[in-house]
Amino acid sequence: MGTGQSSSSPVVGVDLGGTKISAAVVSRAGKILGRARKRTKAHLGAAEVLARISLAVRQAAEDAETPMAKVAAVGIGAPGPLDPSSGVLLSAPNLPGWHDVPLAREISEALGIPVYVENDVNLGTLSEHVLGAGRGTKDMVGVFVGTGVGGGLILDGRLRSGARHAAGEIGHMVVAAGGPYCGCGRQGCLEAVASRTAMERDLRAGIAAGRESLLPELAGPRLKRLTSSVLARAWKGGCPLTREVVGRAQWYLGLHAASIVNLLDPEMLVYGGGMTEAMGEEFLAPIREVALQHLMPKDSAPIRLAAAKLGDDAGVLGAALLAQQRSTTE
Repeated sequence: MGTGQSSSSPVVGVDLGGTKISAAVVSRAGKILGRARKRTKAHLGAAEVLARISLAVRQAAEDAETPMAKVAAVGIGAPGPLDPSSGVLLSAPNLPGWHDVPLAREISEALGIPVYVENDVNLGTLSEHVLGAGRGTKDMVGVFVGTGVGGGLILDGRLRSGARHAAGEIGHMVVAAGGPYCGCGRQGCLEAVASRTAMERDLRAGIAAGRESLLPELAGPRLKRLTSSVLARAWKGGCPLTREVVGRAQWYLGLHAASIVNLLDPEMLVYGGGMTEAMGEEFLAPIREVALQHLMPKDSAPIRLAAAKLGDDAGVLGAALLAQQRSTTE
């Protein structure tokens, strides 16, 4: 650590998304001391986004009334495959033109402090394990259902990256062989049948076929905004098409949960993302029921399947935890 820093110095967590950059100064106790948000403006290219990340970090430090010289390290949660050891973002679906970007090095040189990078969903899982719903567990799996389906693994109290830095790609476990095509190019991935994107596809197809639905009334006749909250309202309103489509996604998620438990036997599965936040236990209960039907042995104790607690702060808190852990051990 540089001059003026100590083992109690705060860190900054950054959540890099396709549309926004969130930064937060976080104490060693996990308290957010200051925040900043910037539009990503990915269309302007990698150099501009890197500059906006650095600016967001500096503005968060200003908001926390913390000089940059007092910040121990920065952690960044980034979308897409990356190499956490080198801090290179290999590619990013939501950041066009990003290939082999040395994210950690660029931001470290701009700010003059250590920077560490990890997959954003892995860090969401880490924050839920340390500060959220999974607190106190040793083995936990995070499942985040939103536009896609992502996940992370905590085994023996540690975030697992894997031999290829690809552990936790649970959205691309095949649960419906020969099913719909996924964005990755394969058929039948969990993401292709249980993400909100998959639900939207099936809902639009049903409405186009003349199925009865509340969605045109809730989202407009062109269905421009089929958000998780809109789907939750349609579900609560008894929309038959929404109940069918969401129910099918829950069934696949239940099969998926059973497979995870049969393989790893974790203490808890924590579910986050827009659908869980919008529907809560109504989204989780059918998943739990299907999972219980497919566990081995069949008389297994009920699995702990809980909703994430940290919401939008999960990303920045997980990135801050990464910075704390890496800066302490190096």
